[in-house]
Amino acid sequence: MQVTPASKMKRKKEPRHSPGFIYGMTLIGAGFIALGVMLFFILNSSQANAQEQPDEYSTIPVKVDYPVPELTLTDLNGNSVSLTDYLGRVVLVNMWATWCPPCKAEMPTLQAFYEKYKGDGFVIIGINDGETPDLVALFVKDYGLTFPIWLDEEYQSEKAFNTMNLPSSYVIDRSGTVRLMWIGGISQKNLEKYVPPVIKE
Repeated sequence: MQVTPASKMKRKKEPRHSPGFIYGMTLIGAGFIALGVMLFFILNSSQANAQEQPDEYSTIPVKVDYPVPELTLTDLNGNSVSLTDYLGRVVLVNMWATWCPPCKAEMPTLQAFYEKYKGDGFVIIGINDGETPDLVALFVKDYGLTFPIWLDEEYQSEKAFNTMNLPSSYVIDRSGTVRLMWIGGISQKNLEKYVPPVIKE
């Protein structure tokens, strides 16, 4: 029996990639491209919506109805101050701290709203939660705040309003009834929507 040397054996050449393999890879590549394009448009659309309609994600107030709690604190000048001193005015009590990002974010909005409506018997009282007078005074200066700022180093306001959240805000009408409660940041849009009707009563 004659054996043909391996070097002389002829092998049938096969194509590196069959048509089916190439077709499949083409489909997979096209799929990745389509997915990338889709993600691109989704992300851009989400960013555009967030920029155009940021108030969709801000806090809206809850309607409440109870007498203003007894609360006496001191202001930045060391004077004794009380919520009952403000009967006859509409008061927005804002509880905040310098370390709280949403508290800091809403301060320019609160300041602008106060400037707009302070002539209509409206006042904002910013109650700082547990920090030192020096730290609070520096924050007030940096943010250019002109509405009254009270100090609450012993967390009395949290007990009075039964909250542990910052920021928290409460709107008190002229008769001394708490009408609105915000837990979280406040936007200009929602301030303009919910507070002026109470001011105009």
